[in-house]
Amino acid sequence: MKLELRGITKTFGSLVANDHIDLVVEPGQVHCLLGENGAGKSTLMNVLYGLYDPTEGEILIDGRPVVFKGPGDAMAAGIGMVHQHFMLIPVFTVVENVALGNEATKTAGFLDLDATRKKIRDISDQYGFQVDPDALVEDLPVGVQQRVEIIKALVRDAEILILDEPTAVLTPQETDELLEIIRQLKRDGKSIVFISHKLREVKEISDTITVIRRGKVVGSADPSASPTELATAMVGRAVSLSLDKAAAQPGEATFQVANLTVVDANGQHVVDDLSFEIAKGEVLAIAGVQGNGQTELTEAVLGLQEHASGSIKLDGVELLGKSVKDVLAAGVGFVPEDRKVDGLVGSFSIAENLILDLYNKPPFAKGLGMNPAEIARNAEAKVEEFDVRTPSISTPVGTLSGGNQQKVVLARELSRPLRLFIASQPTRGLDVGSIEFVHKRVIAERDHGTPVMIVSTELDEVVELADRIAVLYRGKLIGIVPADTSRDVLGLMMAGVPAEEAGEQAALHGVSGENRVPGGNEAPGGKHV
Repeated sequence: MKLELRGITKTFGSLVANDHIDLVVEPGQVHCLLGENGAGKSTLMNVLYGLYDPTEGEILIDGRPVVFKGPGDAMAAGIGMVHQHFMLIPVFTVVENVALGNEATKTAGFLDLDATRKKIRDISDQYGFQVDPDALVEDLPVGVQQRVEIIKALVRDAEILILDEPTAVLTPQETDELLEIIRQLKRDGKSIVFISHKLREVKEISDTITVIRRGKVVGSADPSASPTELATAMVGRAVSLSLDKAAAQPGEATFQVANLTVVDANGQHVVDDLSFEIAKGEVLAIAGVQGNGQTELTEAVLGLQEHASGSIKLDGVELLGKSVKDVLAAGVGFVPEDRKVDGLVGSFSIAENLILDLYNKPPFAKGLGMNPAEIARNAEAKVEEFDVRTPSISTPVGTLSGGNQQKVVLARELSRPLRLFIASQPTRGLDVGSIEFVHKRVIAERDHGTPVMIVSTELDEVVELADRIAVLYRGKLIGIVPADTSRDVLGLMMAGVPAEEAGEQAALHGVSGENRVPGGNEAPGGKHV
């Protein structure tokens, strides 16, 4: 099936999200849309999927103009879409989610879930999905939930599959599995529109690349183009793919964690007797595969874990047992791993989100009310300083791209004097331009003399930002090592091998680890992008 977009334009008031975009996707082709957050990629695909009406332009399938009044029309025409944020009902089973909106019925109008269940099993067998039709979606790992979304499209006989930032929430291992699924779909003649800003994946999977910047197509690229060339085309300026930072000048260790233990609802020690400290002016990066106690550690520091014991001290003051409000008042800045759920109020404006923890303090509070003029002044200044792409400070923050949402969180957390800065998964789902910006702000806070704790599952990011690296495995501290520790050693530690033994094993096998990240984002030739 051939897809063609001609002159697609989409405006929201004065904002031009898509500006006369032309695009052709050939049958059996992986066509990548590359662009930074807010470039208009998702808007364009929402137009194609019938979620938005185009302001101008037309859509053609196999040379015939089509008009989609909703996703149902797009699906009927053979187009399926897997959104960045999955459209699944957690308390439904896989088969119920797949059947929803496309219900097969028996005689007398009863649902025929057996027919849908068979289709799921057939597709799972064909592509090696290993999805149980009767599993509850809320019990499935994120990577499997994404496969359910793909199955939903394939059950409806999709010939063109739109994948919107499909790896934003996946582990490196899940990403590799998804790329193999895409290759198999391509071999079966499906056309894939792959929306991403991750250069390694784009280079690895695409047949052709269209670059979109600020709503316009600015050119096309060959997958053989270098990461630097792709990054420059995407952002519109030279982008450094490595962080230029001075050596740390650590001072007194003012943040101290001692014998910290967190117990979950099942009585398991998700954080197990953890002890470490962070000095002023240094970055300690917490490395490990997701689910090894990192989330519970940061929540314990912030006062969100009820069943925590041990000690967490900042400037000699005990934080454990204090409320979130008290912890923030002690000078802790916190960027949560899920900005949508824990970092922002989506329906609130940008201006309101920038004062969530200061709304009741001068200059934003005035007597018993608020000070709108000062709130607006603060927002205008922070939007400019942090380069938040938005038509207005009154725009609901939930309508911004992921990168711009993260900038709002950073602007709020870094806009007051801090005694400790914690950022969990600070660049998850961000493009290279936003990543560069976030990394520079983190190091600037370090250089200001603040103790910084970074939690990241991206090993490249850990190595890039850290002055020291602490590795967690099943809630235990495997070891704390220098930032120049080889990636092979770090990979072994992430699998539970103690630091000294990991070093011995790496030396025994004669590997340096310079060009390999276990399960990480690595480009051909060993360049990490």
